[in-house]
Amino acid sequence: MRDLLPPAVAVAVAGPADWTGELLPAERACLSDRAVQSRRRDFTAGRVCARRAMAALGVPPVAVPSAADRSPVWPAGVVGAITHTRDYCAAAAASSAEIRSVGIDAERHKELNAGVRRLVCLPEEEDRCARLPAGTSWPAVLFSAKETVYKVWHPVVGTWLDFHDALVELDPDAGMFTARITPARIDAAPTARPPALVTGRFSVDDALVRTAAVLLPD
Repeated sequence: MRDLLPPAVAVAVAGPADWTGELLPAERACLSDRAVQSRRRDFTAGRVCARRAMAALGVPPVAVPSAADRSPVWPAGVVGAITHTRDYCAAAAASSAEIRSVGIDAERHKELNAGVRRLVCLPEEEDRCARLPAGTSWPAVLFSAKETVYKVWHPVVGTWLDFHDALVELDPDAGMFTARITPARIDAAPTARPPALVTGRFSVDDALVRTAAVLLPD
């Protein structure tokens, strides 16, 4: 994930010990007694990575609990994002004085079935994917890019963003994506300066699709 983000953003990727690391009390309180083992491992690795990323910024160890919608609650002065998928977890953090918002996402690199593609992709996006070079699951890249766009959008605006609320264009040669938020979402945003355009980067290998984006302060 480090290769997809600017130097102002600190990144930590989970190592073997992080999946069973220590949680702070406020973080443990966010896990239900009924939480399955995979949920506990993902949550733990995400919080351990979040604290390591913040430490790189000079932030002392502090809890990163969950909001009601499960999004991480970062300490004042910090913006960040966490992602996890099977066998991979990463966190990114930055000073809010330098970065307005950051989003990251990782997904397994695999073909998406027709139902998921319809959920994720606008018709024009599916048409464009069909014309891109073979060998990559481009709908999976779109899925990950839209997850990253949501993580950029939500901390700034505070509202939900559906997959079809962003039109994403992929540039395979540059490893870049551009997401245009629908005018209806922009007009309905309850905050000033909602992001209408989010640009980011992506990387694909046999196992993973990774995407990342930042918003800079005005």
